[in-house]
Amino acid sequence: MTKLEPAGIQTPAPKLSGSLGVTAIVFMVVAAASPLTVVGGAAPLGFLLGNGVGFPTLFATSAVILVLFSVGLSAMAKHVAKPGAFFTYVGYGLGRSAGLAAAWVAMLTYTTVQIAVYGYIGYLLSYTVAAIGGPTIAWWAMSMLVIAAVGILGYRHIDVSSKVLGMLLIAEVGIVVALIVAVIVTGGAQGLSAAPFEPANVLSGSPGVGLMFAMAAYIGFEATAVFRDEARDPDKTIPKATYAAVIGVGVFYTLASWALVMAWGPDGVVAAAAEDPGSMMIRTMARYLGTFGEVAVNILMLTAMFACVLSFHNVLTRYQHSMAVAGVLPERLARVHARHLSPHASSLVQTATAGILTIVFALCGLDPLLQVFTWFSGIATLAIALLMAVTSVAIIVYFARTKRDRRLWHTVIAPVLGLLGLLGAAGLIAANFPMLVSDVDAEGNPAFGLTSTLLLSLIVVAAAVGFVQAAWIRARRPAAYAKLTDAIAA
Repeated sequence: MTKLEPAGIQTPAPKLSGSLGVTAIVFMVVAAASPLTVVGGAAPLGFLLGNGVGFPTLFATSAVILVLFSVGLSAMAKHVAKPGAFFTYVGYGLGRSAGLAAAWVAMLTYTTVQIAVYGYIGYLLSYTVAAIGGPTIAWWAMSMLVIAAVGILGYRHIDVSSKVLGMLLIAEVGIVVALIVAVIVTGGAQGLSAAPFEPANVLSGSPGVGLMFAMAAYIGFEATAVFRDEARDPDKTIPKATYAAVIGVGVFYTLASWALVMAWGPDGVVAAAAEDPGSMMIRTMARYLGTFGEVAVNILMLTAMFACVLSFHNVLTRYQHSMAVAGVLPERLARVHARHLSPHASSLVQTATAGILTIVFALCGLDPLLQVFTWFSGIATLAIALLMAVTSVAIIVYFARTKRDRRLWHTVIAPVLGLLGLLGAAGLIAANFPMLVSDVDAEGNPAFGLTSTLLLSLIVVAAAVGFVQAAWIRARRPAAYAKLTDAIAA
């Protein structure tokens, strides 16, 4: 109570608020997908390890699956006016225990993908400094610097992050668009064609592996609902932002990967990827945009990854904040900064978590690319596919039970089609997981071993923690269970 307050009257605790519009929220979630990183990193691997020339079609296929998922997600957002997103929706559809399990799986998803990118950007920064004649600095030290910078921005009002992300996103998308235009104007290596979309090419090689890389490229788009409390007119803003994000990145990924195929020609793109998938984008830029393009894409790859981790940091802090409001994490994490109106306590915890994990991985001697990035991005991809599948089931059950929305397409048909697509994608990702972590049998063929089993078990453990915690809260803390009921159940 301040001196100006009448006796017995206290100032209400600050709450998350803001005026984020559709564009700002789209920038936040698309930055998490890191378009330049996808085009420069995932696409070459899709050409090489997936279905070669036909890989661009899998970006479009993934977009269709996720648009179908988004139909039910957007319908649910209009009737559940809470920012918890997946865990809230699962709670309303399948019950509090399932909702809490979903919350912990979501936390695992965003934590693992964030730490994966921290490993990658730490490696790239270390390599870049050494390449320009600077000292050799350990990757983890560079990662810690990035974690600190992200922490500072994440502590402040969400508008600060959205402006930074907007500028970085425009730059990385701009350089790829310039490449697309250059390829179209020059006609590419063998002329422009629709070869990437021909059925024979789409089904060639290993389309299952290709779909795994394509699905991973969309992680983060679904987090639009997390920013509900900071959105302008959330009932309209959140659905629009969700559709805009998935359709926008779907078109961008498909067009950009098609341009990569045309840049090297259908007969040469796989060989170009095999030469060095990590530098394929840089070599393509040098070929079509000269030295400027080569230097620009080097710089923008770094800023794109920074935008990615900043966006995931903001998503994670708001997940933690929502869970604290629901009474399943310490109440302190529900605090909102009086001036910045940000979940500052949650942001500090998330910064500390990223720093501790980075140090642990460094002490364990993990390679930042082959282990930190590959392993943990693989976990995140499978976890998010399963989480979206469960959310689809929850949406179908919720509307079937409540009858609050009788539109058949929005509440049954689209969610069911999205569910089938997500389950198929999850099955392919799980089946190919040993390849990601280099688990092999005695003959050297990919097979489930100790590493892949332990990593995949993290998803099961995360869900189990949620179910156990829900049972414990119900039995030992009735007041907290009532709070949980209000937060994530109808």
